[in-house]
Amino acid sequence: MKIWTSEHVFDHPWETVTTAAMQKYPNPMNPSVVGVDVLDRHIDPSGKLHSHRLLSTEWGLPSIVKSISFTNMVSVDERLIYKPHPQDPEKTVLTQEAIITVKGVSLSSYLEGLMASTISSNASKGREAMEWVIHKLNAEIEELTASARGTIRTPMAAAAFAEK
Repeated sequence: MKIWTSEHVFDHPWETVTTAAMQKYPNPMNPSVVGVDVLDRHIDPSGKLHSHRLLSTEWGLPSIVKSISFTNMVSVDERLIYKPHPQDPEKTVLTQEAIITVKGVSLSSYLEGLMASTISSNASKGREAMEWVIHKLNAEIEELTASARGTIRTPMAAAAFAEK
């Protein structure tokens, strides 16, 4: 078993980051993720949201390999925790942990290390994807705000012209 951990600070408030996390896929940085299913979501007694999600991926493997199930040999349990930054409410701390287990094959320790290295390099793509989603959400908010302002001004402008 190999445990990989990482910590990253986003320059965005917790509410923004957690909203983006729930809408992270699909994104252009992780094209192999083709679907996300929520298996379980609940709020524990302390008020923490727990979301157990299953990601469906497409790696472009040959069909002979696709029919082989590695679930009894390889297991990766990933946990992501988003917390408001303790000193700055405009920032969010992401703590990532992946527990990698390879069973039933020789060189399992080597393979676990190789997978941990891959997870580490892919983590930066995940953070980049989060920034992409946050930018997209902010653009949508700006567009809605501008649209709402235009809608509000139009009747007022019409009323002003009608009085003259």
